[in-house]
Amino acid sequence: MKVRKAVIPAAGLGTRVLPATKSMPKEMLTIVDKPAIQYIVEEAVNSGITDILIITNRGKGIIEDHFDRSPELEQRLIEANKKEVAEEVASISKLANIFFIRQKETKGLGHAVNCARNFVGNEPFAVLYGDDVIIGDDPACGQLIRAYEKYGKAVVGIKAVPEDAIGKYSSLKVGQLEDNVFSVTDMIEKPRTKAEILSLYSILGRCVLTPDIFDILDNTKPGAGGEIQLTDAMKTLATTVGMTGVDFTGKRYDMGDKLGILQATVEIALRNPVLGESFRCYLKELSKTL
Repeated sequence: MKVRKAVIPAAGLGTRVLPATKSMPKEMLTIVDKPAIQYIVEEAVNSGITDILIITNRGKGIIEDHFDRSPELEQRLIEANKKEVAEEVASISKLANIFFIRQKETKGLGHAVNCARNFVGNEPFAVLYGDDVIIGDDPACGQLIRAYEKYGKAVVGIKAVPEDAIGKYSSLKVGQLEDNVFSVTDMIEKPRTKAEILSLYSILGRCVLTPDIFDILDNTKPGAGGEIQLTDAMKTLATTVGMTGVDFTGKRYDMGDKLGILQATVEIALRNPVLGESFRCYLKELSKTL
């Protein structure tokens, strides 16, 4: 079955980037001229996704507003002879069929994904983490979808992380299938000791899941941090029917981290067709003072 639906969990509190996120959702923090979540939605759309559910919570209505029409603004832009800008603003609401649901309690990523049960129905679906912006010529979500279509199993986007950082992430038991594609047969969330580390490959930002994940989530007890961890539910999939891992191409930026936000801003600005060259000149001059 074709993957046409995606879920974007965006209910996190953004505590690592306070005070910026006291009243502004981290998903709406700007990278050059677009909020982070728009990059994620565009990646999903460029991967063939047509229907997107964004999971929010209290105080994140601004995300809904961003993907809605703004007739008054559009009309003023047209009157000011800024037709191209008006068309760009209007196009945001036409990217995909975008729906919203609130996660009433922040009980973890697994709980958030379980809120999407009615939206997903009996279809495979992509999950794009709201913290992670991935920029590349080949959309990361699309790479995972192709692996799902080829191998018929749920897929996780993976990257190798430094050993001293693996305790902040998950650790996967993998076996190479081809090039950057692996079988995944076990995983552990936030390994606490060296003996618990299965490999330095970790799930980062993207996965394609089958609908049987929901029944597994119903029976998943709170794990790390006292939350219902999606990794714990995926572990059941991995150890029973198996999963596929794709070491995706593209640069990942952690929008829940202050340094990640700065890196995204600088590197994406350098690629900007309008600002890139002048920004590059500015950085060269600035570097002389460092």
